[in-house]
Amino acid sequence: MPTGLSSEIASRTIEHLEVVLIAMLLAAAISIPAGISLTRRAGMRRWALGLANVLQTIPSLALFGFLIPVPLIGGIGKRTAIVALVLYALLPMLRNTLVGILGVDAAVRESAVAMGMTDRQVLWQVELPLAVHMILAGVRVATVTTIGTATIAAAIGGGGLGVFIFRGISTVDTGQMLAGAIPAAVMAIVADEGLGWLERKLSPV
Repeated sequence: MPTGLSSEIASRTIEHLEVVLIAMLLAAAISIPAGISLTRRAGMRRWALGLANVLQTIPSLALFGFLIPVPLIGGIGKRTAIVALVLYALLPMLRNTLVGILGVDAAVRESAVAMGMTDRQVLWQVELPLAVHMILAGVRVATVTTIGTATIAAAIGGGGLGVFIFRGISTVDTGQMLAGAIPAAVMAIVADEGLGWLERKLSPV
């Protein structure tokens, strides 16, 4: 492999990783607190999950395109790509946070209340520790999906490994396509295994 290509693969991989990490941190900061809040607001769950489901059904390339003309968050470049990736990552984390907390045995929750715990204490000391493995499962799914979807960000100037894939498609160059696809696949596998290990480690015995 030419030295120039190797260095570009390394830089594009780092660029790809940065976009994914920023998107995942933002998505987690939005969806996990929102999921916790929705466990206390039953009337809003259907609407919130419905909106997240709608966003998930929009084709990724179309969503990138729709965001370009939007003031403040749109335009060509990484910012628009990150916003789109955040929107795609919301559903699995939001849904798993809800399922994890609502799945805590009612008897366990009632026992905690009977011991004099406040709602806040029940959340932090009982519900979240028991639901953390389910929440991490949502983060795991969202991360792997985001790594793959981020390759499309190159279409709007978002950089990353998708640059090689689009370049390979336009020039019918399999080597270029593999230069983007293989590192992205490896990144997804490593993320899946790493988060899977953490999920198992934090699962209640």
